Amino acid sequence: MAMKIHPVILCGGSGTRLWPLSRDLHPKQLLALTGEDSLLAATARRVHGGAFAPPIVVCNEAHRFMVADQLAAAGVAEATIVVEPIARNTAPAIAAAAALLEAADPDALMLVLPSDHVIGNREAWLAAIGAAAAAAAAGHLVTFGITPTAPETGYGYIRRGAPVEAVEGAYSAERFVEKPDLATALTYLDEGAWSWNSGMFMFPAGLMLRELARFEPEMVEGVRAAVAGATSEGPVVRLSEPAFAAVASISVDYALMERAERVAVVPSSLDWSDVGSWAALWEIAEKDDRENVAVGDVMVEDTTGSYLRSHGPLIATLGLKDVVIVATDDVVLAAARDRSQDVKRFVSRLRSAQRPEAVSHALVHQPWGAARTLDSGPDHLVRRLTVKPGRSLSLTAVEGRSSRWTVVGGAARLARDGCAGLTLTPGGSLECAPGEVLRLDASGAEPCEIIEVQSAASAAGQT
Repeated sequence: MAMKIHPVILCGGSGTRLWPLSRDLHPKQLLALTGEDSLLAATARRVHGGAFAPPIVVCNEAHRFMVADQLAAAGVAEATIVVEPIARNTAPAIAAAAALLEAADPDALMLVLPSDHVIGNREAWLAAIGAAAAAAAAGHLVTFGITPTAPETGYGYIRRGAPVEAVEGAYSAERFVEKPDLATALTYLDEGAWSWNSGMFMFPAGLMLRELARFEPEMVEGVRAAVAGATSEGPVVRLSEPAFAAVASISVDYALMERAERVAVVPSSLDWSDVGSWAALWEIAEKDDRENVAVGDVMVEDTTGSYLRSHGPLIATLGLKDVVIVATDDVVLAAARDRSQDVKRFVSRLRSAQRPEAVSHALVHQPWGAARTLDSGPDHLVRRLTVKPGRSLSLTAVEGRSSRWTVVGGAARLARDGCAGLTLTPGGSLECAPGEVLRLDASGAEPCEIIEVQSAASAAGQT
């Protein structure tokens, strides 16, 4: 890997099969599911420094500030964050990154990685990247294959053909098959020439765009227009919404890889998982002597083969086998472990009913900090706000309700229109009439903690 490789990390998706922990505003790639790092942070660390250039991370606006915070916490300081105004699947997202890279170097090698994969065996991983880089530099579009360990029916498969000339470890991609049935998957394992389709790729940026334009010319034209009309703010590049919204939504496999001619596959035996379900997490996690995985506040009696995870109340199990139980502040999921792929059905029902449990947790992360709902009803709302040092926000007393903000930690400077402002320390509070707007600045060195109480009471004043 003599030349720099440009990681492109795809950070879209909602991870519905990992509900109730994964939700629209805090999806699985931004969760710490396998250790202290989120899946995104672990992916960014994996391709940081050495032969790798600073990454390009493609995400949506709702996640942009969390992406930036997690990259900074992971020590990946020079990333470019490309914001999609609307989700358009993997082909347009990758094409946008390719267009940005091509402007500086048409031959730039881009390593495309989903942000939600777990990869072990770093030595084999780097060897696969080396082979893929050599094949891509020789003019191939390269996909990474995973040596199957089971007849999985939830993955696509790739059949390898003849070796790529002068590139050890790379083969022509002879055939793609999308999610075969069990009998077919078993024949693939017996045959030995098939790999799981990992969704990871290596392309020269210019070649990727030229080949994609052969099959999807309108898509490439629209993506180029979205990049040309993009706005930049520091490391953040926001694609033009009108241009990008007009682009077709299609995966890179369908748009390009299954249609192009010079496609190569690099098979590799990695400790790999796409963390696609609670059962997949159970498979890769460390287990006790009864094959249980317990995370958080969990007590177990006569339970085997189960995945038990609490981010809220105590989970206590007795006499259970092969189950998944996941508890958050507002939801408890209980499922047979072999049915965990079907958890997404609940998300569909919740969205149809317009219930918030599909979208957000009780704790909602914001650019300025976080807000946790403590209690709510038709005529009241109680929240705890955590404002990061140096950050600001506007607080609005909802029409029909008065609002009181009480500082319980740190310091806050609150200003009304036409007033110089008031600095509050723990115990200090301010009450506002319906519709009134305040500006809050976290003025201390520590986060500012505030209890917000909205009620139908009409009184307004200052204490």
